Amino acid sequence: MATQLDHYRLLGRSGLRVSPLCLGAMTFGVGPGAWGSTDEEAARMVDSYIDRGGNFIDTANFYGQMGGSETLLGKLLGDRRERIVISTKYSLTTRPGDPNAAGNSRKNMVRSVEASLKRLGTDYIDLLYLHMWDFRTPVDEILRAFDDLVRSGKVLYIALSDTPAWQASRMQAIAELRGWSQFCALQISYSLAERTVERELVPMAREMGLGVCPWSPLGGGVLTGKYTRADLAGEADIGSRKGQNVMTGRLNEKSLAIADVVRAVAGEVGCTPAQVALAWLLTRPGVAAPVLGARTPAQLDDNLGALAITLDDAHLARLDEVSAVPRVFPIDIIKSPAESMMFGGVTVEERG
Repeated sequence: MATQLDHYRLLGRSGLRVSPLCLGAMTFGVGPGAWGSTDEEAARMVDSYIDRGGNFIDTANFYGQMGGSETLLGKLLGDRRERIVISTKYSLTTRPGDPNAAGNSRKNMVRSVEASLKRLGTDYIDLLYLHMWDFRTPVDEILRAFDDLVRSGKVLYIALSDTPAWQASRMQAIAELRGWSQFCALQISYSLAERTVERELVPMAREMGLGVCPWSPLGGGVLTGKYTRADLAGEADIGSRKGQNVMTGRLNEKSLAIADVVRAVAGEVGCTPAQVALAWLLTRPGVAAPVLGARTPAQLDDNLGALAITLDDAHLARLDEVSAVPRVFPIDIIKSPAESMMFGGVTVEERG
């Protein structure tokens, strides 16, 4: 396992080298009074991350006020831009009321890229994600628009986020058959508190050459141990982090039970719960680079410490057991005793 930020990994089936932990910039440029990082805190995090050899920073045109995350990131990078892999995203609305300022269409993709380039102060985007599947735009329109941007040099690599597995695999196959640019990454919610993605999304990504870049690797902060069962009672402010976790279902009895085991393992290993949660995720097949959502330099320093943590088999087994999710069809049948009927009693190893 990688032990420092400059032990780089290839992103999916591409030649792009990225750090094993990605610095997320969703907390950048949110404006006064909002939940997020101050500009000074963002600057310190970017400096610290790069000084340690980090080269992968993630943002989106939707993050911050009026694209504030991209604007601030561009200013903070300055002449260091060339050594950094910048990933950004398009899809979410940037002009409420305008149907073509949102979604996956070619029009929104192109206008979003042009606006992102200006805010970031750069000539090209290293990695462009489709941010969220809209269930409206034809896949050939999306694929051809991506390919045109890559051929123009404004985008170097393309990726998907929050997209159904069947659509992602379908698009990757079409792109390969038609000689269009293929996706190299998949950004999804993945953590000890969210393992349902292991049913279809993660296996699909491994088969189709997509490096998995988990967002919310700490389960919205639940896995850090900051919440207790008392937080489940009463009304929660929807504008607070806790309120958002309650509303989205990330803060519940199951996730708190997982957090209890994470905290226990952390005590035995001699590290923080956040480091245990990240260290577990770094061992998972297909994971390229979890996206850190740190808000302060102290949180970032703690998160980066996960690279030095090694969990033994017993710790991994305990974490796997408490966080396991039920199998669903067809895996429950394929991986049941019926599996033996496919191989006639002999052992046939799976591909690595």
